[in-house]
Amino acid sequence: MKVEVWSDVVCPWCYLGKRRLEGALARFDHADDVEVVWRSYELDPSAPARRELSPQEHLAQKYGMTHEQVSASWAKLTGLAADEGLEYHLDRSQGGNSFDAHRLIHLGAAHGRQDEVKERLLRAYFTEGEPIGDRDTLERLAIEADLPEDEVRELLAGDRFADEVRADETAARDYGIGGVPFFAIDGQYGVSGAQSSELLLQALDQAWAERAS
Repeated sequence: MKVEVWSDVVCPWCYLGKRRLEGALARFDHADDVEVVWRSYELDPSAPARRELSPQEHLAQKYGMTHEQVSASWAKLTGLAADEGLEYHLDRSQGGNSFDAHRLIHLGAAHGRQDEVKERLLRAYFTEGEPIGDRDTLERLAIEADLPEDEVRELLAGDRFADEVRADETAARDYGIGGVPFFAIDGQYGVSGAQSSELLLQALDQAWAERAS
């Protein structure tokens, strides 16, 4: 069984969704037969490498929110993250373009370490306040995730896996995906949003039962 997950490394709900999927798989009887594939999705493809505005100012402007509303939203997200064992510091996040991060996730897949690279980038952004669009930072993070130094540097200096990122994004449009995370099970069952581990487990059980019928 293949579970494809469209998500972005700057999406707080996507980190929650990753943990909830892991929680579902921990209780799924056939987890050893599940392949999880992380697909690329950019929430803001036009984002600069690094944003000049603070994260609070950026969200306030983008969504027409007051600073108080942004803080309240962050408090809710931080609490939900803590429930999943995650530590969010959204006020310290350094937003930016995530295209290169997605290319590194594809490099991770080529070396059988896609999940490790995805996890390292998510933790760097949401917990450690690392600038996700900065190439020097991305180089260090990818190497920390045990990707080959020479390949990481070559990728960031060129356009390797750019086509694969675009292909993921085209597939998302073909599926009609308008938000992330989005979970596609065997290309037939879709679950949208950071749903609970219980709901994701139900979807896995249903998909498995229909495969076996």
